Amino acid sequence: MKKIIFWIAVVFLAIQLIPINRDNKAIDKNNNFVDINKTPENIRLILKNACYDCHSNETKYPKYSYIAPISWAVKDHINEGREYLNFSEWGSYNKDLKQNAIEKTISTVRDLQMPLPSYIGYHPKANLTTEQRVILENYFSNPTIK
Repeated sequence: MKKIIFWIAVVFLAIQLIPINRDNKAIDKNNNFVDINKTPENIRLILKNACYDCHSNETKYPKYSYIAPISWAVKDHINEGREYLNFSEWGSYNKDLKQNAIEKTISTVRDLQMPLPSYIGYHPKANLTTEQRVILENYFSNPTIK
């Protein structure tokens, strides 16, 4: 039993040496959703608290994201989130991609699919109230968003 515990500890310590990239790309205000759309401060705050860690290049990595294998899962979630929607890259999206992202954002917020429950558990500020969900839905329904 001692050998098993020893080797588990060795493997756990060894995987800590496998780095993940936590660098965020620089933010270009010409591509950033909130800058392009002159998003009001109250909505900007909701987006930053509930969405930006996974859907922008402004990720704030929590302490637990520095421990493997949790770090791998966190980075995978962030990569996947950015693949679906990256507010920092909004200006590079074509019209169809923007429209699809807006529609998907409205439905996932309305249907309580986002933010993910697992994320909310560790980030209580991301837990959107019904009022905040309505605010976001109304904002993203605005035809002036470009």
